[in-house]
Amino acid sequence: MQLTTQPTNGPRPTAVTYWLSHAWLGTHVEPGVVLDVSGGLIAGVRTGVATPPPGAIVLRGLTLPGLANTHSHAFHRALRSTVQVGSGTFWTWREIMYQVAARLTPDSYYDLARAVYAEMALAGITAVGEFHYLHHAPGGTPYANPNAMGEALIAAAGEAGIRITLLDTAYLSAGFGKRPTQYQQPDRHQLRFSDTTAEAWAERASLLKGGDHALIGAAVHSVRAVPAAQLATVAAWAEERQAPLHVHLSEQTAENDACLAAHGCTPTRLLADHGVLGPRTTGIHNTHLTAEDIALLGSSATGTCMCPTTERDLADGIGPAVALQRAGSPLSLGSDSHAVIDLFEEARAMELDERLRTRARGHWTAAALLRAATVDGHAALGRPEAGIIEPGAPADLATVALDSVRTAGPVPRLAAEAVVFAASAADVRHTVVAGRHIVRDGRHARVEDVPAALASAIAALHG
Repeated sequence: MQLTTQPTNGPRPTAVTYWLSHAWLGTHVEPGVVLDVSGGLIAGVRTGVATPPPGAIVLRGLTLPGLANTHSHAFHRALRSTVQVGSGTFWTWREIMYQVAARLTPDSYYDLARAVYAEMALAGITAVGEFHYLHHAPGGTPYANPNAMGEALIAAAGEAGIRITLLDTAYLSAGFGKRPTQYQQPDRHQLRFSDTTAEAWAERASLLKGGDHALIGAAVHSVRAVPAAQLATVAAWAEERQAPLHVHLSEQTAENDACLAAHGCTPTRLLADHGVLGPRTTGIHNTHLTAEDIALLGSSATGTCMCPTTERDLADGIGPAVALQRAGSPLSLGSDSHAVIDLFEEARAMELDERLRTRARGHWTAAALLRAATVDGHAALGRPEAGIIEPGAPADLATVALDSVRTAGPVPRLAAEAVVFAASAADVRHTVVAGRHIVRDGRHARVEDVPAALASAIAALHG
């Protein structure tokens, strides 16, 4: 395993030109677009170019800004299918998750994450927010390099060719105690996750280094996993670095009930009272909220990351995304437990779940859903300059076929609607990061056989 600081090995091309048969420019589909790329950035955008200029690389289909997967637990990919046997709840699912977590080492986590991030690249994802809490060896003993696991994830993203925001996560307790100042000690599964105190977490997290393809952010695992008196330490660490801060929020009603019993308030109010909310903060799920919670999140411009495929897989519920956005909370999307890795499915699921809940259609346009999957997702990951096809933006692109069995037929001006409501990750033909082809014609340029890499890495954890 070798830590890299570039989305791919080797120097970036000094200049390259792409011709896009159709491009999504934020409000509409534009035919015949030329992008001039220099130093990994878009240097120029020319429209109305009917045929490819000499020497241009041709991208046929609908080219979008690269997609942002705002919430990921890479090792959960090893749970796919295993957790579909039988029934149960989030809490029984968690026991199976712990078993997989117990088997990971820095090397095996690198192998798995490299394959998972390559799967994301094949799905048009150019940046991921990795909510990382698997820090130490089994039993809680730190590795000789205390950030061996986090560095494995950074290296894996570099080798898979995508950008990563490593959201190093404070996970210090197993749950609330009987009094507000009393929290349960981590159980045997959770010892790997815990730095014992927020101060020790901050000391270790401060050693992490980013790079061209990697940013370092922070996360509060949840209000049950970080004692209230230590929340401000995590928030201050992120504030000092102007870094993203993420938190699992009100995913389960049981957590809400326990918080009310311990503190007399909701998790959202607890976070607000300890300085965690704000425009660089993103709440993950935000499912079971009160009207006051929604107002607190919106008025503080705290973001909301919806993960519909995981939320439905775990039977968690449907969050109030419409009300949150109206209140002022920007929406982003994540694949979370990786029941599937498909940002188009996440985007349309947000709309379709809301249709089922309200028995009404048209809560978000295709343009609004694409914004959640691009601009607002990248902003939540600390890259506000990304997610657009404009001069000065990173040359990160995803091209979706318009001639597959799912997308063929609609007129080009409705290509965004076709992609959002019918395409799948399998329809992604090209993925470009920093001006370099990571996926070309549906094949990953760095990981020769992604399915085989996934199968091998997962088999090693179940053997």
